Amino acid sequence: MSQSIITRGVEICTRYAWPVVALALALALGSAVYAVKHFAISTDISKLIASNVPWHQRELAFEAAFPERYQTILIVVQAPTPELVSQAASDLTEKLRQRTDLFRAVQLAGGGEFFRKNGFLFLPTDDVERTSARLAQGAPLINALANDPSLRGLMQALSFTMMGVQLGQSTLDGMGNTFTTVARTLEDALAGRPANFSWRALLDGHPPAPSDLRRFIQARAILDFSALEPGKKATDAIRQTAVDLKLSSDLGATVRLTGPVPIADEEFATVQEGALVNTLITVLIVLTILWMALRSARIIVAVFVTLFVGLCIAFALGLMMVGALNLISVAFAVLFIGLGVDFGIQFSVRYRAERHKVGDLQKALLMTAARAGAPLTLAAAATAAGFLAFLPTDYRGVSELGLIAGVGMIIAFITSVTVLPALLAILKPPGESEPMGYSALAPVDRFTERFRIPILVVIGLIVVGGLPLLYFLQFDFNPIHLRSPKVESVATFLELRGDPAIGANSVNVLAPSLSEANAVAKRLSELPRVSRATTLASFVPDDQQRKRGFIARAASALGPAMNSASTVRPPTDEQNKTAVRNAADSLNRLADTKMGTGADAARRLSADLTKLAEADVSVRQRTEAVFIRPLKIALGELRDMLQAQPFTSQSLPQEIVREWTTPDGRSRVDVLPKGDANDNDTLREFAREVLTVAPGAVGGPISILESGDTIVAAFIQAGAWALISIAILLWIALRRVGDVLLTLVPLLVAGVVTLEICVLIDLKLNFANIIALPLLLGIGVAFKIYYIMAWRAGQTNLLQSSLTRAVFFSALTTATAFGSLWLSSHPGTSSMGKLLALSLVCTMAAAVLFQPVLMGRPRGAGDA
Repeated sequence: MSQSIITRGVEICTRYAWPVVALALALALGSAVYAVKHFAISTDISKLIASNVPWHQRELAFEAAFPERYQTILIVVQAPTPELVSQAASDLTEKLRQRTDLFRAVQLAGGGEFFRKNGFLFLPTDDVERTSARLAQGAPLINALANDPSLRGLMQALSFTMMGVQLGQSTLDGMGNTFTTVARTLEDALAGRPANFSWRALLDGHPPAPSDLRRFIQARAILDFSALEPGKKATDAIRQTAVDLKLSSDLGATVRLTGPVPIADEEFATVQEGALVNTLITVLIVLTILWMALRSARIIVAVFVTLFVGLCIAFALGLMMVGALNLISVAFAVLFIGLGVDFGIQFSVRYRAERHKVGDLQKALLMTAARAGAPLTLAAAATAAGFLAFLPTDYRGVSELGLIAGVGMIIAFITSVTVLPALLAILKPPGESEPMGYSALAPVDRFTERFRIPILVVIGLIVVGGLPLLYFLQFDFNPIHLRSPKVESVATFLELRGDPAIGANSVNVLAPSLSEANAVAKRLSELPRVSRATTLASFVPDDQQRKRGFIARAASALGPAMNSASTVRPPTDEQNKTAVRNAADSLNRLADTKMGTGADAARRLSADLTKLAEADVSVRQRTEAVFIRPLKIALGELRDMLQAQPFTSQSLPQEIVREWTTPDGRSRVDVLPKGDANDNDTLREFAREVLTVAPGAVGGPISILESGDTIVAAFIQAGAWALISIAILLWIALRRVGDVLLTLVPLLVAGVVTLEICVLIDLKLNFANIIALPLLLGIGVAFKIYYIMAWRAGQTNLLQSSLTRAVFFSALTTATAFGSLWLSSHPGTSSMGKLLALSLVCTMAAAVLFQPVLMGRPRGAGDA
């Protein structure tokens, strides 16, 4: 029946060719306009899973409870010294808070007035006592610097240090590191090199840790969802503000952006990167392949126009059905070209074969419809069924692609049997002088026929022998591995995700109250794979009164330093030169004839100070700034921290309280893992352990664990439905169980071999490339249907036939389309192209080399 309907349809389309083509082009143009106006893409990986999945529902509920944790930009500020990074982060935070048109809130992590004043109280009691005692001991030096923040004041402070050595309060060797640190900074300044000095590091007695040199700012952006990059205005504003504040030139600070908003925006930019060039290259290669297959510019134009019409209509319908493409369904256009062109090539190659036989164009088109109609219809139906089987699964990313691709395959088939023959009737390609088959493959046909059983045994042994490899098949459930590590947002995230301050791999538990959150945190902190469990109560340190006593004694000793204004008139350059010379002379006298590292360091510093005194005034000014700018910052921080006062959970700032509790009293627990933050197995074990104590936990590691189970279940479910639906279609068309098996067995063999090769080449499955599996079902069943229908029609020597030519060039064209994905700079898209190409090679090999051998000679065919 389908054959007669198609034949009648082709007859009508060729009789009224111009109206059919005009209508098709009008539909394509209207669809293209709709697609351009409504095109949207969602780069949110969390939306790849259906919202009705229990673990995803918990995530959505947590997001609703703490919306300020989402739609955020994490600003990473780094500078050469702790003082400079504090100043840079503070300046940037204050400036961005003024941009209420772009940001709902801007918060300096661990910053603000509360942490500036109470930072000492969060240290262990012993550290507070030790630091306070050191501050009190250094009071003369600190007061000298606070009263006279200049080169002269620096030299006076140095004199106090030397006096301590002379009085026996310290040793010359003990001061060696201090002298060397100052000398090294001086030498950089004198040589015109970038020079930096940290008073905090000098006080601590050791270089700052990497975490001391960076600060995090959380900016909750107002996103423009009408734009393809919703956060671009906000991220551009941050970068421009950093430039306007001269953070790089004045403070040596760098500003990098990461977090959900920049990662999503740069994800789209990465997907776009090189897309136009890759598309043009793909089109040129496809045209070349079509020329090799069809040998007629007019037929190629007809196929291309047909493909364009189908793509425009399918794209518009896809956007109507799903609203916005996701990171998997965005590959639909390439898939449509790769798969849709198959119908055009099959029809065109068959037309060329019939045209060679009969010569007349109209008669050749009708004979093509009569002989290719049934295989094309069945192949299109089976391919669409293979894709649509993913529609009811919880993996929304592939579900939406299945819907769009399934409908797209139907559209590609319809246009191939309507628009294509109409175009051929209009363009009137010349007749064919040569047959379309591959006569050179006749020896291969004879060989496979003669050694059919041994070939089947060998193939069976290879496939079955490789089955143990499937045990080692890996699925990478970590979505960050699908993103390009070259873009700033992802590179920054990968560099810092082990830092507890950003909680990249943290898990959150939402408890009914703070008291219950504290109880949950206590149980979780006892787990072997948990490094820390934090609640709002963690922001109220213990032993505050005792710590405050130590701080008060330091504040008393540093009375003058508590005043924000200098009490001494700034020195002239001549006074600075005199002070520098005197300090150099004092260092020489202190070292005198002494030996040791301290004496050597003193003489080195003395020589550097002498050079400074003899240098140009601009050099002294530059050198003074190197020491005085961080000094003023450090003194300001010290003044704030010496004002620390005990507090309770009731007196915590509202912005901290809101970050940890909801208005209705619920409270969250933040849980961090132990071990390698880059290792998926570590994160999955951590997630499993947390779920045993808190089944309602959410977060990245939980998502990695649960999404893996969801996706595996989705593909088992979809695979089963696809095989069942395809088997039913085949049964309806073929009416023989044996023939159905002859079609499905090569399909299963291709799937198994594809996965076995994945293990051998260490190609992991992931959220993106797993689309190759439904594709394998789609295009694989089409190829095999062509062969089974030809075999049932009594055709022999299939390798020599025009069918093999059509399948070969169809596969080659599809491989080219997929190859454009492989070349993408986006890792997820590239891995998709790689696995698609592999599955295509296996599918074609199973169709062209294995299925004819499996089928043997047609029923009723006599022996050769």
